[in-house]
Amino acid sequence: MPDLGAADYEQLVRSLRYCVLVHDAETKDILWANPAAAELLEFSVEELRPLKAHQMSAQEKRYRRSVGRRWLQDAVDNGVAVTEWAYRAKGGRVILTEAIAIRVELSSRAVVMVQFRDIEREALMRRDLVRTEADLSRTEARLSAFLRNMSEGIIVLNDDGQITYASAAAADLLDSDVDELLGITFTELCRAGSSRDAVRAALRRTAEHGESEGLRYELELPSGRRRWHAGSCQHIAIENDLSGSLLLCHDVTDLVETEQEHRRDAQYLNHLARYNAMGDMAMAIAHELAQPLAAATNYLAGTQSRLADQDTANAEIHRGLDNARRQVDRASQIVRSLREYVTTLEESQQHTDLNEIVGECAYFLDLRAREKGVTLHYALADHPVEVVCERVLTGQVILNLCFNAIDEMSQWPEAERVVSVSVRRQDNRGIVNVTDRGKGLSHMPEGRIFDGAFTDKSNGHGVGLALSHRIITRQGGTLTAREHHPHGAIFEFDLPMTPPTAESWL
Repeated sequence: MPDLGAADYEQLVRSLRYCVLVHDAETKDILWANPAAAELLEFSVEELRPLKAHQMSAQEKRYRRSVGRRWLQDAVDNGVAVTEWAYRAKGGRVILTEAIAIRVELSSRAVVMVQFRDIEREALMRRDLVRTEADLSRTEARLSAFLRNMSEGIIVLNDDGQITYASAAAADLLDSDVDELLGITFTELCRAGSSRDAVRAALRRTAEHGESEGLRYELELPSGRRRWHAGSCQHIAIENDLSGSLLLCHDVTDLVETEQEHRRDAQYLNHLARYNAMGDMAMAIAHELAQPLAAATNYLAGTQSRLADQDTANAEIHRGLDNARRQVDRASQIVRSLREYVTTLEESQQHTDLNEIVGECAYFLDLRAREKGVTLHYALADHPVEVVCERVLTGQVILNLCFNAIDEMSQWPEAERVVSVSVRRQDNRGIVNVTDRGKGLSHMPEGRIFDGAFTDKSNGHGVGLALSHRIITRQGGTLTAREHHPHGAIFEFDLPMTPPTAESWL
């Protein structure tokens, strides 16, 4: 290299990681050391120059000064001499080396250049390298076995959405070989429409914010099968080697089909419930409308008889017609509410004060109570008790419970004919309580009060309590019955003061 000068050669020698010592060929004194040798022996060049072999060699006999001088002299005589030599560093560490001594004729004198390396350290490095390679190989084998045995598939997509890696499990999930999947745009395997759009949107969002995101999608596989997968996707960027999206997926087809079956079952049960309700309504219409229509008929008959009497005051006629109209209006309300109840199970949810509903029912309750000679006690809440319910049907439940209590008390001595109706709030629930002092519940079959199969009325068919129970429970409430001591029965229902969940209506 004719362009290099002496300083360049010196710089090259100083940069060597191989250790170099230069000895005088005649005296064997150290003349120079490169930085690598000084670093290994922990001496500076100035400290090395006066040192003799016994001062920087191991204490064993084979590393005595005379042996070292003989080795260097052999290089002077023959040009090259190779030996294994143990140097001793300044700190006392013994360094086993493979050393080569070469005679070099310089312009000023003959020297011996000794080149050596720490073979013990290299052995350790080689051993560490071998151990590391073995560990990596073992880890790779375990990872490969893990990936082969895991049921969850791993798919890597590049920034264009093409598959660049697919695990064996992923290939099985996609009914393909790994090689067949490489280069395919993953979203093309997703069913066109909501699934494909959902996956594209998830890949786009995770690329923007970098966080993992769960997803579920339907696939149209090359085999022709349709399967549902669920898992997660996350954008990855590893230096410049790997950029794209990591998909972890597993098959949830059975779960999705079960969910779909449950939805179909729920829809079918909803359908059956409406038709079953229609059967209930056929009996309920006769049960609920008989009284207001009979009352309206009586009022009209009375009015007609008064019209025949020319001396009857107009006020009595108007009162009779007004009462008849109110009874007919009540029957119309009942028919309308029952029709809505049959056509849909999701009754209209109104925010209604239970005090107001009881107040609306009081007119009809008082009529029945006067007819039966029963005293009604009302204990309304001091403040509005606003619940979520279907107003007319809830009022019909109150009428039914109170009519039952009034009819029960009509059989007792007049002094004991008392029925109490109360409204209160408790734990975010609005509560209506109807209490009588009759014979109680002991005569009723246990657990069959609300099933529609029991009645102790000679003209009853048992659907009143069953229908009331169904109306209250489908509005997210509960209807209960218990004994009233010393005698009598307490019927009580509660309704939520916040909208019930969709499930409570099913």
